[in-house]
Amino acid sequence: MRIVVSYDISDDKRRRKIAQIMEGYGYRVQYSVFECELSRQKLAELRRRLKPLVDKAKMESVRFYPLTGDAAAKVSVLGHDMARALGVVEIV
Repeated sequence: MRIVVSYDISDDKRRRKIAQIMEGYGYRVQYSVFECELSRQKLAELRRRLKPLVDKAKMESVRFYPLTGDAAAKVSVLGHDMARALGVVEIV
């Protein structure tokens, strides 16, 4: 399933760690936004890895937006579209 993941993390070190983790699951479409093609198992794994890096007391969050059905095909972009530039992302 296609998932859009966005994060708002105040601490530079934890934000960099989240970005590093995310790079293993998808591709960056904005500074703190990634698109990923994930199985349910990979999504659960990603959530487990990110959870300890989010400080709720500081009002931080990581948001997961599933693009169900043909929603991914209906995404429109103004400007450079990394999704089309990179093609399919395959995790090895």
